[in-house]
Amino acid sequence: MPPAPVKYLPRRALPYKTVELAHYLIGKTLVRETSRGRIIGRIVETEAYLPYDAACHAFNGPTPRNHSLFLERGHAYVYFIYGNHFMLNVSSEKQGTGAGVLLRALEPLEGMQLMKRGRSHVPQKDLARGPGRLAAALRVDMKLDGFNLCAEGPLWLGTAIRPVGRIGRSVRIGIRQDVHRRWRFYERGSPFVSGPKYLRG
Repeated sequence: MPPAPVKYLPRRALPYKTVELAHYLIGKTLVRETSRGRIIGRIVETEAYLPYDAACHAFNGPTPRNHSLFLERGHAYVYFIYGNHFMLNVSSEKQGTGAGVLLRALEPLEGMQLMKRGRSHVPQKDLARGPGRLAAALRVDMKLDGFNLCAEGPLWLGTAIRPVGRIGRSVRIGIRQDVHRRWRFYERGSPFVSGPKYLRG
C-alpha cells in the first residue's frame, strides 16, 4: 500500500499544551519547499520547553531573540547556537506565552539528495539525526524564524504518512538546568533518533 499523501496540519489540530504537542508531533511530517524541490521528513524525536522551565529560552521573558516563542502555537522559532548550528522549534502555547517544542530528529522521506547537498559523506540515517543536522538538512536558518507552520509557505507541518510506533519518554538531552524533567519524546526503535543508546530504547 503506498504511503498516505502529506497534507497540512491545521492549527486547530495542534494540542494547546506544550508537553502534549511534543508527544503529538511524533510521527507527523515536516515539509520544506525549496527552489530545487521538496524535502520531507518524518518527526521521530522532540523535546518540550515550558515557561516555568529554566532550560526554556522564554524563562526570563520576551526578548528580540526569542519573540517567536511567544507567538500562537504552530509558528517556527529558529535560533543559532554554538557558532555553527541552527535549531528549529515550534511555538506551543497561546499568543503571549513563551514555550516551544524542539524538533530533534527526522526520518528522511523525500528529497534525500537535497538534504545531502554539501554533506555527501553523511549516511542517510544521520542526515537529520539531531537538531543541528535536522536544520542543516532542511536548509533552516533565521530567515524562517516566525513563519507560520500551519499554512502554505516554505516550511510547514504535515500529517502522518503511516501509524506511529511505540513512543518513548525520557529526560532531555544537552541541557544543564531542570535536567530531571521527562519532556523528551521519541519513536522507540527508530534508527533516526538521536542521543545515547540508553535514551533510545
